Amino acid sequence: MARIKGAMMTRKRRKKVLKLSKGYYGAKSKHFKMAKQAVMKSGQYAYIGRKQKKREFRKLWITRISAGCKMNGMNYSTFINGLNKAGITLNRKMLSEIAINDAAAFTALTEKAKAALK
Repeated sequence: MARIKGAMMTRKRRKKVLKLSKGYYGAKSKHFKMAKQAVMKSGQYAYIGRKQKKREFRKLWITRISAGCKMNGMNYSTFINGLNKAGITLNRKMLSEIAINDAAAFTALTEKAKAALK
């Protein structure tokens, strides 16, 4: 039986890594060893970034809601508490969109939250 060499799979594996490292600075896009390290690290950053993205957006929504609440003489925590007591279940993403695009509706929400707290 003929001996099978690994040249084809090695080339395929290296080409895959070099393709992923395309556009990297200097030797990181040309030399396999450095490219492999850079691709591994970029994969770690991407994985972490996908988790951080969710946190950052939630922070942004809360900041926007807080700004809308302050315009209506309320703070964020009492507003959310009032909405929960009033039985209004809107997520923070939608609340921030309402705060930005529809000030009248957001004012109505703050009034309902204030009424639920009394």
